[in-house]
Amino acid sequence: MSQETASHTQHIDHVAIAVPLGQMDAQIALYEMLGFTVVHEEEVYGGDQVREVLLRVGQSDNLIQLLQPLTEESPVSKQIEKQGGRGGLAHIAYRVDDIQAAFDDLKAKGFNIIDAAPRNGSRGTKVFFMHPKSHTSKGSLGVLFEFVQEGDK
Repeated sequence: MSQETASHTQHIDHVAIAVPLGQMDAQIALYEMLGFTVVHEEEVYGGDQVREVLLRVGQSDNLIQLLQPLTEESPVSKQIEKQGGRGGLAHIAYRVDDIQAAFDDLKAKGFNIIDAAPRNGSRGTKVFFMHPKSHTSKGSLGVLFEFVQEGDK
């Protein structure tokens, strides 16, 4: 990211992991054995269609987001299918202080933004996603990026 976009970026908000259907409770138990704590659970409908569980790493602000599809139409379901039925890295989310400014900046730079505009995310956030095949003159990113603005702003 350029210095201008980087100034919007505060830190990694979370790393999201796709979890195949029926494996969420076992995954949560494994993370808890590693010292993680569940801090948020939600079923997200609309275009996402996932069960989301956020786990905190120790006492830090670092989060792991587990995503289990609720329907076959869920983008996470399609991702798991492409991975031969295995879960794995779904996306990396970056916290920004101004979601609209980050959206406008990245769009102006030619990145392939999936969402038409920032939208409501879970836990009261505003979000947008950038396609893993976003191309610039410098190449492709290769991983799905989410940009997140904390709620109440």
